Amino acid sequence: MKTKIKLFLLVSVIYSTQLFAQDNAPTIAVANPNVNSLTQKPAILAKMIRLELIKMGKYKVYDEFDMADALKTNPEYTTDCYGQNCLVKLGKELNVDYVLCGSFDGLGNKIALTLKIVDVKNKTIFKSSVKEFDNQELEVQRMIEILLKEMHGVEVPKDINDRLAFKNELITSNNIGKINNSGPRIGVAYLLGSMNEFATRPESQGGLDIFPAVSMIGYQIEGQYVGTENFSALVEGIFNVSGLEQGQFIPSITIMNGFRFGSSGWEFAFGPGFSVKKTSNGFFDTENKFGTDNRYFSSGDWYQYASDTYGNDPQYLVNGYFTAPEPSKFSSQYNFDQKFGDARGSMRISTMFVFAFGRTFRAGALNIPVNLFYSSQKNGGMAGINVGFNVQKSKRTINN
Repeated sequence: MKTKIKLFLLVSVIYSTQLFAQDNAPTIAVANPNVNSLTQKPAILAKMIRLELIKMGKYKVYDEFDMADALKTNPEYTTDCYGQNCLVKLGKELNVDYVLCGSFDGLGNKIALTLKIVDVKNKTIFKSSVKEFDNQELEVQRMIEILLKEMHGVEVPKDINDRLAFKNELITSNNIGKINNSGPRIGVAYLLGSMNEFATRPESQGGLDIFPAVSMIGYQIEGQYVGTENFSALVEGIFNVSGLEQGQFIPSITIMNGFRFGSSGWEFAFGPGFSVKKTSNGFFDTENKFGTDNRYFSSGDWYQYASDTYGNDPQYLVNGYFTAPEPSKFSSQYNFDQKFGDARGSMRISTMFVFAFGRTFRAGALNIPVNLFYSSQKNGGMAGINVGFNVQKSKRTINN
């Protein structure tokens, strides 16, 4: 029984002490804060501040109902009371010890929160603090909690502080920006594989009958979509015409994704290309059954050859009309099932994939790109060097 009485007396003392502490706590009112570039209303932010002050338990907090009469007497207290003199006047009207006001500013990728507590009696600033947070407006009440606790020396959970802290990223120089460079390109390429054969084949067999190396002249459009001091990502569009010096007109368009590293300008790029090419269905006489030198026969060539050779053979005459035998009759390798380059044939789109590696040399605003490249096509391709120049025509900062 005595133990129960002692416990009752202890609880009573603690409860009475808490009531006494609350009754003797300093009084504080919260004025509507100044808000810039945020969607939250000042009255809502003021309620959040009051809520966090109540949770701290260090003040007797006036709510908006306690302040209603004073706010009615002077509209300035509701909409434009941010300075120390106005806050002191508001505090005297309410007969409180302190008045708290603040400012919430959305500044780009951060929120700057400022809070100050004015001592009404002494007409001085009792406490003030400012802190930058990450731009997470939905978490503004947690920001208020963090700043109020820091102002009053109360420990703030590290994980909450870290998640809302403004991350001050590395500065990127404004001299490194999104650059738009365009300029002419000239080069030379050596043809490989099937393209080499097509170039050197006699014109009588549908070839170009040229030396298997062609000049290239064109224009490149370049733009950066990522730019830093040590890395750039590029989109490049290249329009080329090849073979003009040998009486040929071979147009092409290439779209490339490029990467440039460091101030030295080393880069590599890759992407698809599109050209036009005349082709025909045909086969090569690889077994030299109809002559020598691996002769190419298009379907038209074969009909003409068969007509000249077998035109009077009765087995190929049907109702008096000549019908050319299939070339597969003479070899299983001879079929009209592939399309080969043929200057006498029909036009079709030719696709390729291009790889390039090189370096851009700079002299002031002048850029001189030098690139080695390889253009891969079915059973062939071309390898060469490309040189150009361009002047930096426009630049805008990557910080936009």
